Amino acid sequence: MAEQKINRVSLTEKDYEGAPSTMCRGCGHDAISASVMRAFYDSSVDPRKVIKLSGIGCSSKTPAYFLSQSFGFNAVHGRMSAVATGANVANHTLIPIGVSGDGDTAAIGLGNFCHMMRRNVNITYIVENNGVYGLTKGQFSATADKGSVMKGGKINEMPALDLAELAIVLGATYVARSFSGDRKQLAPLIEGALAHKGSAILDVISPCVTFNNHEGSTKSLKYVKEHLDPIHDVDFIPSYENIEADYKPGTDHMVTMHDGSRILLHKLHEDYDPTNRMQAMQMIHASVAEGKFLTGLIYYDPNRPDFAAELGLGDTPLAELGQDILQPPPEALERINADLMK
Repeated sequence: MAEQKINRVSLTEKDYEGAPSTMCRGCGHDAISASVMRAFYDSSVDPRKVIKLSGIGCSSKTPAYFLSQSFGFNAVHGRMSAVATGANVANHTLIPIGVSGDGDTAAIGLGNFCHMMRRNVNITYIVENNGVYGLTKGQFSATADKGSVMKGGKINEMPALDLAELAIVLGATYVARSFSGDRKQLAPLIEGALAHKGSAILDVISPCVTFNNHEGSTKSLKYVKEHLDPIHDVDFIPSYENIEADYKPGTDHMVTMHDGSRILLHKLHEDYDPTNRMQAMQMIHASVAEGKFLTGLIYYDPNRPDFAAELGLGDTPLAELGQDILQPPPEALERINADLMK
């Protein structure tokens, strides 16, 4: 039997697994779970220092299928963002990952999602986007493209919410889009999100094989594969690895993360700078007009502090403060009252 490889924290890939999946056979969500496990293993993150968050829906079941040693909280429908904000304030030393769906995020949970991005809460937030409500038999979600056809023949007349565009507008500092079946691109994007301090939003197109994989759907496996438009190849370079390579001038763009690690963008057909906010918005609009799925690291802001830093939280998490700090002595209250009387 071959010896299992271990990473920098002496763990094997098996240590990042979870319970067996109960998803439909071929569901894109399982492919995303595989990329999540790969990203955490390659990043040498200790699962016991991770908190997994989710809401309600097919996507929100998936945290059970990876990192079984991590903390977990399954919130009520649409409230994952609010719970994630509270968890971040209570213990900002934990590494948070949230998995949600297009319904849980873009419909009932939209208000919470907007304020989480506005605050730049530190989290890797994956939206498993299939354009339908899988648990309630395939109705259109808020991200379903206008003109797409339901399995029963109904045509969607409503314009779609673009979660990547919304994230950029509202203050997220790491915004990417990928496809569930493209592990070569998705896993490094998740690694980059884990290394980022702030709201890292990954809109991942994940075809629903039961309700949205038919002719006329713009989020079917066949349609997505034919309309992918990668703006670059992505490779993540951890800060502890020294990479030496010879690249042709003008073909690469290096993005340095907060911890010193880097994302290497290899240009395919665009001279693209992910730190340019206006260019990111223009690229999203152009891809929508052309009926394409823009994938890759769309936007990155390394300069804005995350929510915990803006609050000035101390090194010791609030959840670990002792009783002597949480309950000051009577003399402290007397001093406060005396100052108010002056």
